[in-house]
Amino acid sequence: MPQTTELITTLKKLLKRHNKTYVDVADCLQLSEASVKRLFSEQNLSLQRLDDVCALMGMEISDLVHEMRSEHAKPISELTHAQEKEIADDLSLLLVTVLVLNRWSWQDIISRYNFSEAQVIRYLAHLDRLNIIELLPGNRIKLLVAPNFKWRDDGPIMKLFLAKIETEFFRTRFSKTHEKLVVLNGMLSDASNALFQRKMAQLAKDFDALSKDDASLPLGERKGSTVLLALRDWDYERLFGEQRKQGRGWSQ
Repeated sequence: MPQTTELITTLKKLLKRHNKTYVDVADCLQLSEASVKRLFSEQNLSLQRLDDVCALMGMEISDLVHEMRSEHAKPISELTHAQEKEIADDLSLLLVTVLVLNRWSWQDIISRYNFSEAQVIRYLAHLDRLNIIELLPGNRIKLLVAPNFKWRDDGPIMKLFLAKIETEFFRTRFSKTHEKLVVLNGMLSDASNALFQRKMAQLAKDFDALSKDDASLPLGERKGSTVLLALRDWDYERLFGEQRKQGRGWSQ
């Protein structure tokens, strides 16, 4: 019975997602609206009727079961090294992955990039197998990653990004209205360093929250934005060669 309840609950969610009402279901099953409401309330849908309702949404019962299971699956916060390598080894797949994580739709990708429909569907199916997304009917995309999803710190994708950052990221004067570069140098205690790192982590969360808030805006009102936050031990001697005496720190 608990699984039946979950299945009917999922069915209701899918009907709402597809903008289908009890009236639509009643027409499909050739029943009155009151009878349909009673069937849902009593959780007494036969397999044939369940199949008919799924067909109303362009789905099969197996799609309904898959949706139910995915709702209860634990979102992933990190891929394995092997999974990241699969993505990093195919730059087109990596591009689609980044776009999807930034909540681009299938139509957005097709309209902005020189991919064929078959190519994008193949890439999306790959991401579905990795449990990054669920590819829904009509090529709709449902993100499955956790809010704190990130690339592995020393994984294939982070290494690739760092290589790109070294060669491409700083090829600008940061003088445009949507650009900003701040370089700071000072001496911090371990406690202050740890505090500043926590502030950086909070800033990263704020950026992610703003990105999610803007996800509903048309694509033309959003621009790809990359933030690089870094903190490390770095003295001015590193810019001019090692001049420091053994055991002596930098002082201004």
